[in-house]
Amino acid sequence: MRFALSEDQLLFRDTVRALLNDRAGPEVARAAWESDTGAVGDVWDRLAEMGVVAMLAPESGGGMGMTEVDLLAIQIEAGAAALTEPLIEHVAVGVPALVESGAAGEGWVAPAVAGEVRVSVALRPDTFHPHGGSAELFLAQRGTGDESELVAVTRDDADLVAQESVEEARRLVRVGLADGVGTVLGGREMVSAARDRGALAAAAQLVGVTRTLIETTTEYAKEREQFGKPIGVNQAVKHQLADARVALEFAEPLALRAAASLSAGDPDRSAHVAMAKAQASDAADLAARTALQVHGAIGYTFEHDLHLWLKRAWSLSASWGSAA
Repeated sequence: MRFALSEDQLLFRDTVRALLNDRAGPEVARAAWESDTGAVGDVWDRLAEMGVVAMLAPESGGGMGMTEVDLLAIQIEAGAAALTEPLIEHVAVGVPALVESGAAGEGWVAPAVAGEVRVSVALRPDTFHPHGGSAELFLAQRGTGDESELVAVTRDDADLVAQESVEEARRLVRVGLADGVGTVLGGREMVSAARDRGALAAAAQLVGVTRTLIETTTEYAKEREQFGKPIGVNQAVKHQLADARVALEFAEPLALRAAASLSAGDPDRSAHVAMAKAQASDAADLAARTALQVHGAIGYTFEHDLHLWLKRAWSLSASWGSAA
């Protein structure tokens, strides 16, 4: 097994990074907080044009025919840029589930692959759906254990109740799923596959969030002076940043391994995904606490961009299974 990204995968990643640097970032994230739906700008349309939205759909269905390994680096860049679009829910989970559901989800596959509709996903009954302000199709779990099933319900048919969110760019809604409402896409195995894909994508985005937190905090420590010298020369600051970096270096390979396991159908893929999600959540938590401490009082202000990545770290750490 080649345990590294190929040149083509890295080139695609760099292309997406350039797009996100131009079309995403703090200004767009702030605008998303203030918009009615949480969706702003044209970055989603541009990602669809580049084929990102359709990466995990087969070529026969208008997709790119790529794998979770290909998508991993894109999710990392999305986390690093604090992207406010549903790359986890729609791209990593929603599109593959609709494709695998066969005739049940056939009518939604083409518009989802084209990015014409946004898909939100939440598993376990009573879990809140993110991106509820912009999603047109909601995938939810009904029932538990062997009786669980993945159900699709349109915005018009769903009973949506807005919920308060730590991160307003990912608007949360509770989706009411009474018996008989929605279309059943699959049973327990589909729910399990969706959970693995979502947890892996969340882990990858957490890797990106952690990277940005470390880089931003390191630059701040070089510039912020106390007693006539940068605070970054203090060993206590260096050690905290080094610990966060070590946590990141452990998390990223686990995410790559989990992606390879998912794409290859490894029977231990769920364990590999859980390992990656736990490590990535812990790394992001450590990086967030370090960033907040090094930035000091300014890090607590809404005016500083730091909170955009802090809140993304907290929300993703708690999503798709916490580290615990």
